[in-house]
This record gives sequence, structure tokens and C-alpha cells, in this order.
Amino acid sequence: MTAGTTSRVPTQLRGRPALQRLVPVDAAEFAADTWARSPLVTRAADLPGGLSELFGESAVDELVSRRGLRAPFLRVARDGQTLGDREFTQGGGVGATVADQVSDDKLLRLFAAGATIVLQGLHRTWGPLIDFTQQLADELGHPVQANAYVTPRQSTGFSDHYDVHDVFVLQVGGEKRWRLRPPVHPAPLRDEPWTDHRAEVAQASAAEPAFEFTLRPGDVLYLPRGWVHSATALGGVSTHLTLGIHVWTRRHLADALVTSALAAVSRDEQVRASLTPSPEGFGHGALATDIELVREALIRALQEVEPDSVTDALETKVRAAQRPSPLGPLAQLAAAEALTGETCLRLRPYVDARLVPLDDGHAVLTSRLPAFEVEARDVGTVVALVDGGVLRADMVGVDLARRLMLAGLAVPED
Repeated sequence: MTAGTTSRVPTQLRGRPALQRLVPVDAAEFAADTWARSPLVTRAADLPGGLSELFGESAVDELVSRRGLRAPFLRVARDGQTLGDREFTQGGGVGATVADQVSDDKLLRLFAAGATIVLQGLHRTWGPLIDFTQQLADELGHPVQANAYVTPRQSTGFSDHYDVHDVFVLQVGGEKRWRLRPPVHPAPLRDEPWTDHRAEVAQASAAEPAFEFTLRPGDVLYLPRGWVHSATALGGVSTHLTLGIHVWTRRHLADALVTSALAAVSRDEQVRASLTPSPEGFGHGALATDIELVREALIRALQEVEPDSVTDALETKVRAAQRPSPLGPLAQLAAAEALTGETCLRLRPYVDARLVPLDDGHAVLTSRLPAFEVEARDVGTVVALVDGGVLRADMVGVDLARRLMLAGLAVPED
């Protein structure tokens, strides 16, 4: 590496890739033929290994009754409408001075009356899904969230709508009948919810669906953002997971380009110049010369933006959108204190580390954690570690190894 460059460290995945557990084709074929283009239904029989260990109805009961969830992590919907938090929450009681803890008793009554339970943020609260969504996000390069929808028999949790993110729907229990209609607003951005196109969605929902099918346990649906959809539970209770892919788009690149260009023109004294006093205000045509000057400056600045600066800006957003793998503070501290030369270490998964060399031979390890300074004599060792190596502490240097562990960057090899 040369000074001023960065080196991205790929995460070393273990076991079967997450995407291969969701689709029956390899990643390249999925990206070329399906990604962001069209829905794809995959039956459980075509996905060897199954997905049952990720989530189940017993997980729903545990989360709502024993985990002390608060309202942001749970919603309830009935007849296509989201209920207010007070209808399914209550005070936490002695020792828990919160007013919005999920009430299992209220949920029981609402669910028995036909309401749908929505567990949100499972990529932060349920272990198997924390691991799976982190692996999937690493493979796709796009952030992933996980929600669960638990619908009583013969109920429709939400009326026809579209999502502003791609989703993988994993049918966990029961059966659900899905109806899909083409987008009324293709490729919606994150700030373009379906409610902005409510009339078009209502009109589309009155037409025959383009696709209609039933998902059964183990089946998976991939649905690109923008597709209008609704689903109804059949027979008994139906539970499905949605893995929401919050895709990065070319609009994000446009944002980065414009931000860089604005920073550049702000250094131009002519652009910073005051407008001429105008007692009668700025009518049409009054600012034509000024606008043209600024337009030309912006065009020049846009043309001069280096692609790497745009990529760096997007990478900053990518890092902020996800977390490293979970780390137990007590266990990590104990492991750091018990460190010996024979302890084997590896980079903490999903920490997204890059080693940035400095002109003096030193380097800075940047990641989803605070920056970590690396002395010149240690650069080669740290490169080996972050490139996916498993190193003994005496190869790293016990003091450096302990610092890396206490910074949350390195963890003991299992």
C-alpha cells in the first residue's frame, strides 16, 4: 500500500453463504437476472437445509413476554391500520420506570380479535437473525433489517402498499396468500413512501394481480422495492419474516457528487460574493447573470470530482448503517486480561476495517469503531490480521494484541 490509500478488509464468511439459503441460484445469476427487476418465489424443497433455526412462533412468545420489549420494537395492525402504542403497552412496574413496555396481556386480546403483531428490529434483538442479517448484508453490500409479521387466521395485516426497500419474505409458520401488482412508482427512494401515491396504489389494487400465490413454511419470496402487495393468512396463524434490504442507489452517488461540488464552489470567491442590493426584490431575470456564473462553477466542480471521493463518501454511510458482530464486554475484558502468547486472535467480524497508511510509515486502522493508531513496526502484522489471518498473540505482540482486543477490533479465535 502507498501513503494516502486505503485497503478494505473483506469479512471472512464461515459456512454456507446467506444468499444461497434464500434463492436457488448463485449470487452472480441472481444479481444479473432478478435483483431489482422482478419477484422470485422459491419453494422450500429448492432450498436445502431450511431456515427454521432462524425464527419461530416460540421466539415470538419469548420476545413479547420475557424480553421487556418497548414500543419501537413492536407494532400492532388491524384492518390495514397501525394501532397507537397505548393499545398494546403499559408501565414496566417496580424497577422499570418506563411507560411503553409491551404488554403480553393486551397483545393476547388484540391478537385473538384479529390484529397482526409486527416485531421490528429483530436484527438487533434475536441472536440467530443478528448473525444471519449481518452475513447477508456483507454479501450484498446493502444494509439489512429483519421484522416478523404474525397474522391471525383469515386476516390481512396491511392493505395494499409498496415498500421503499427490497425484501426477502421467509414463511416461518402457517400459510399466507400473496397478491403482487407492478409498481405505480418504480424504484421508490427512501423518502417516497406509498402514501405519497395512495390514489395510484388504490387504483392498482382494484386490478387483477400480476402474481398470486401461497407461501408455506420454508418458502421464500424476493420482492423488489415498489411492487404493490398484500397478504392474507390462510387457515391458522401465519408467521413470516421480512428481511428488508435498504439498497444503496445511484441517487446516493448523486448526493455525494453534489456535496463534493458544493464544497468546491464554496472555496470560489466569486461564488461567495454578495448579490447586488435589490430594493424591489429579486424578480424573474434579475439574477440571470449570477445564476449562470454559479451554474458554470457547479458544472466545473462536478466534472472535477474524483470518483474515489464519491466512493469514500458512500463508504462512510455504509459503515454507519451497520454494526460489528456482537461483543460481550465482560467476556472480552476477561479474555484480554487472560491473554497469553499462545492465544489466537482474528479480526472481529463485520467491523469493516481499513488500514490507512500515513507518510511517516505509521497507519490508522479505521472501522465501525473509533480510529486505532498503528506504529510503523506493527503495520505488517496488522495487515496480516485484517486480511483475514488468525495470528497468535506472540506474533502480534502481546501488548498490541491486548490493545486491539480492548478496542474491540480483535477477538479470540473460537
